[in-house]
Amino acid sequence: MHETNGKLDPSGLALEALAWALMDEKRAERLLSLTGLTPEGLRASVGERGTQAAILSFLEAHEPDLVACADVIGVSPAALVAARQELEG
Repeated sequence: MHETNGKLDPSGLALEALAWALMDEKRAERLLSLTGLTPEGLRASVGERGTQAAILSFLEAHEPDLVACADVIGVSPAALVAARQELEG
């Protein structure tokens, strides 16, 4: 888990969530389609807070994905939602 000063790191969670999303080709295509990103655009902007928030918003939009991702990366779904909120703030 990515922690900074005892707190979950929202950027780290977003990157873990992205890795999880890209493990399935159909889910990866849906991510690109719904976020409007291209593979090149994603690579170029993955370090930006807005892109990271979009990745987490994508998961929030489909609860089964949000829950499955959270389970795999070892956090609660609420932690992913909070990370998105922090990235947008």
